[in-house]
Amino acid sequence: MNDDSLIDAESASRVGTVAASATGEVNRRDWQRWAAAVGDHNPLWFDPEHARANGFRDVICPPLFLQYAVLGVTHLETLRPDGSSGAVSGSLAFPRAPRRMAGGESFTFHRPSYHRDQIEMVRTIESITEKQGRSGRFVLVTWHTIYRNQHKDLVAEASTSMIARP
Repeated sequence: MNDDSLIDAESASRVGTVAASATGEVNRRDWQRWAAAVGDHNPLWFDPEHARANGFRDVICPPLFLQYAVLGVTHLETLRPDGSSGAVSGSLAFPRAPRRMAGGESFTFHRPSYHRDQIEMVRTIESITEKQGRSGRFVLVTWHTIYRNQHKDLVAEASTSMIARP
């Protein structure tokens, strides 16, 4: 890291640390409303007979809903000017690169979640690197997130990245 780096020393020192953790309950009514709102009418989320016929004990939570179940609602006044929330990013500063945008996300799902499962999320800062793109320098941050249920069973993992620009 040099004097004109976009990565500040405090942010660089956070690699390998927990950026955020949260716990929430998956609730059938909530995930069904969410699924309907996003146009996902998979019968595994809605129809118990269909779910049982496909090897599940009951309807299951849409896997992508997990992050919403644990993070809850962000108050509008706490959002950054770019519309992002520092809560899940671990409030990384990057004073020389204040603009944020999503870089990508990939999930691996290990087991289903059922109504009233308690889900714990732990997000760790995996890497922070400065890169040169077509439109200039930027910071690429990558997190590794683990989701476990109340039995400590691994439910899902995610790799998420964010881009910070000057």
